[in-house]
Amino acid sequence: MNCPLSKICGGCKYRDIDNNEYQEVKTKNFLRTLSSIKSTSYRVNSPHFIGDGSRRRATFAFEFKKKHLILGFNKEASSQIVDVNKCPLLTDNINKVLPKIRSLVEAICNETTTVKRGKKLITQSVNSGDVFVCEASNGIDIVLEFDADLSLNHRMIVSEIIGIDASIMRVSHRRKANEEAETIVEKTKPFIKVGKYEVYIPAGTFLQPSEGGQQALGSLVVQYLKDVKGKVADLFCGVGTFSYLFASNQGLQITAIDSSNQLLKGFQESINKNQISNIKVINKNLFKYPLDSNELKDFSAVVIDPPRAGAKAQCEELAKAQNQPPIIVSISCNPNTFVNDANTLIEGGYILQEITMVDQFIYSNHSELVACFTK
Repeated sequence: MNCPLSKICGGCKYRDIDNNEYQEVKTKNFLRTLSSIKSTSYRVNSPHFIGDGSRRRATFAFEFKKKHLILGFNKEASSQIVDVNKCPLLTDNINKVLPKIRSLVEAICNETTTVKRGKKLITQSVNSGDVFVCEASNGIDIVLEFDADLSLNHRMIVSEIIGIDASIMRVSHRRKANEEAETIVEKTKPFIKVGKYEVYIPAGTFLQPSEGGQQALGSLVVQYLKDVKGKVADLFCGVGTFSYLFASNQGLQITAIDSSNQLLKGFQESINKNQISNIKVINKNLFKYPLDSNELKDFSAVVIDPPRAGAKAQCEELAKAQNQPPIIVSISCNPNTFVNDANTLIEGGYILQEITMVDQFIYSNHSELVACFTK
């Protein structure tokens, strides 16, 4: 699909080339990265390519200067914002609410408020920030991010503009990235479907970029664990995307671990709501305190889905564990850090069986993958 901003916006490096050529380039780059793995016996499966118009979450930057709002994405290798009214990467439902989001942000930026700082009264207004937009299964979830106090007038603006839009389920605010967002309006809790379960999602949470990508990754992970019994560790579990897929198998006991209180709170609420008895949630920073040999010894399999930085510390513990889990399934959104982690596991005695690329980051240099290691 053509886009008039493809040579300006920094999001779609390869949009202007033929689709077959794009897939060839993406696959070639992926294989080039894998060439640094210290094994040649693994199999590379056919890639999963996700289609255009599938991205269900995005972060828009905005600036408000001289009573004019610019809302969109950054220009390539620049902090300059490209004004975006419609993006072919995004789902239809997100594109449909963009005019409403634009009206909301513009109204907030036009509002001047007075706040007390010590003994002084200070006039402030919102001139820049970000808008996180996510399409849940039951509607749109929005997080406004700007470094200013949320005034009563701001809250009233949100209520008035969003209250009449049936497609927007929740609007929240936070001052900085990674802070817990404060809910302003919540008509109902946004959720996504994972297998047969409805899973609550916290405001501003990380999800797989597309529903199709989530299904592709999930089906691969389930395939690798189909014959596993006993205890399974879901490391860097997030909202529990993979744990829920195993939960219907009552022969499995899942230990889901992450360091985000906010994510785990929503995860536990969904576990309770769905009356799931075989998932145990643990708060633990796996970068600083990875599971050690004693903690790993009882697991039949480990699923590991770290951020882009990879899972160096945890892979080192897996590599040197006395009783290593027989199966490791690795999901990675950064093939470069995956290669480092894979080499650590291979040096520790694991055999890399196969790798599958899942192209969720359409028209970009980024790729996702699923890999299976066995003893």
